[in-house]
Amino acid sequence: MSEHGIDRRNVLRGLSLLGVTGAATSLLGSTAAGASTETTPFDLHFSVTEQFRPFDLIAPEFVQYDSAVTPRQNARGTLVTTGVRPRAPFGTVTVEVRRLDGDAGVVAGFAGSTGSVLGAYDAGTGTVSIEVTTGGTTSVVKSAPAALEAPFGFAVVVNENAVTVLADTTGTGTGWQPLLTERDQVRARIDLRDPQVLGNLSYAYGGRGGGSALLGRVRAGYYGQAGVRDPHVVQHADGRPYIKNGKLYLTMTNAGLGFFQQAHWAVWTLDLADPTKLEQVATLFFARDGVVLGDHAGQIVYDDERRRFILLMSSWGDFAFNGVHIRHATTRANVLSGVHVLPTERLPLPTEVSSWDPALTRIDGRWHLGFVESPAQQPAFVFHPALAAGPRGADYTEGLRLVGADLTVDQTEGTILQKIGGRWYLLASDGDARQYPVYDLKMRKLGTLDAPYGTNIPHPMLVRVNGSWWLPTFDGTQYAEPVLGYGGHGDFILMKA
Repeated sequence: MSEHGIDRRNVLRGLSLLGVTGAATSLLGSTAAGASTETTPFDLHFSVTEQFRPFDLIAPEFVQYDSAVTPRQNARGTLVTTGVRPRAPFGTVTVEVRRLDGDAGVVAGFAGSTGSVLGAYDAGTGTVSIEVTTGGTTSVVKSAPAALEAPFGFAVVVNENAVTVLADTTGTGTGWQPLLTERDQVRARIDLRDPQVLGNLSYAYGGRGGGSALLGRVRAGYYGQAGVRDPHVVQHADGRPYIKNGKLYLTMTNAGLGFFQQAHWAVWTLDLADPTKLEQVATLFFARDGVVLGDHAGQIVYDDERRRFILLMSSWGDFAFNGVHIRHATTRANVLSGVHVLPTERLPLPTEVSSWDPALTRIDGRWHLGFVESPAQQPAFVFHPALAAGPRGADYTEGLRLVGADLTVDQTEGTILQKIGGRWYLLASDGDARQYPVYDLKMRKLGTLDAPYGTNIPHPMLVRVNGSWWLPTFDGTQYAEPVLGYGGHGDFILMKA
């Protein structure tokens, strides 16, 4: 085995000396005389062609309120409630603060007749704070010193029950830095995941204090991302990538401002003519157990035969070190555009331990599902790739049986099913070995991909487009980790063979 994978010529030379070329070269897809000339994963040699960071406090296509086009009240000393709200607790308010006189301040967040969740800046005391009002009682749940001189940008982001206050002092609108964040103390007083609670609140902003606050443009809408991860190409049931108008559709986890619960799922398009043009086109949330969550790290399959979308996702939306499982939903709604809140159910899997990272494809009339098995999340995560398959002709929820699992690894995830040169493979990502193992459909390890392995555990999302092999993935580059902690990663990375 070479540094990055199998050198097939050396393997075949050695097998020939042993007199076993027949079966083994067939397994590898040999180019020897009389053997198959099909491409194998080990013929592909990848290099990074693009790397950049998608970052938006408000998803560009999902702005719900803009004071530049919507008449607003005088914000001086007044809290303006817009009457506009997101369908899930993932929203942002940004405010241009043009001038603060005396002990004036600015406030933004969510408010309504039953209470509020707000971030505030007080120029008089030089503090930024997060406050929750319920039952007529206001509690400051967290505060920190801050010295902001107008003009500056002020933003409050809600991700699940986490509230983060940010400022941009660069004047560019691109220099957002978090000043403080809090989740547990907010959740102790209110649960924004509850549709009835969120339904009584709307985006809000205004001036505060005895002085004068001159505010400029105010925008609000669905939260975007601090980075992206877990790319999985949207595909047809037979594995063909979903491409429309020259754009490749894929789902990604939009990194929130904090841990796994603060992330959510979105659909993006990648312009095949210009891969730097990555655009979010749908935002997806999921209803279960009476709340709306941002479950993520999944896959969308379009089943042409039944004219339905199959969505599979991992239950990271309420993760609290008490297990993870794969959930699913089907719909005829166009989930590749707009905002959706879908009810989900637990997917019956042939495992008794935690699971995530589903990869579903119908191969030779049988649904195959790659996934991750995780027997432990504490005191440390342990996880490995597995493959299940159902009976011929059955639906993807029926009769799944375990084909096999690689129990020799314990930091391996990101399962991908892909057909290369006429053969199907299961690909994964080994964080310990820093390589991408390749398995056949009996879960026998054949070798590893020749592709750069960055930080975190990047997924080997192979896809063939325009006659070439691409590999969109991600890395572990964090955003503002000293304030937000782990979870705000990563860069979008595109490799080509």
